[in-house]
Amino acid sequence: MSVKIRLSRTGRKKMAFYRVVVADSQSPRDGRCIAYVGTYAPRENPAKVVIDEALALKWLSKGAQPTETVKSLLKKQGTWKKFMDSKASATA
Repeated sequence: MSVKIRLSRTGRKKMAFYRVVVADSQSPRDGRCIAYVGTYAPRENPAKVVIDEALALKWLSKGAQPTETVKSLLKKQGTWKKFMDSKASATA
């Protein structure tokens, strides 16, 4: 079972709102998920991103792979840098 950190769409037509979720890679986009990590509201100005850093780092350390979009959101928030630093210090 491959685990991904990805976006799950909610909201009505043309008013997208996304949840950042941890889910099995085989499950559908808006299907069952393992955990909720945060939210992403691209329609707000500026776009609003709220991600629980501790929960995201926990799942990343367990081997969950983020999608490209989630990876860019983690980079903007600074969580990805913390993950890479902790990964580098663990291997050194």
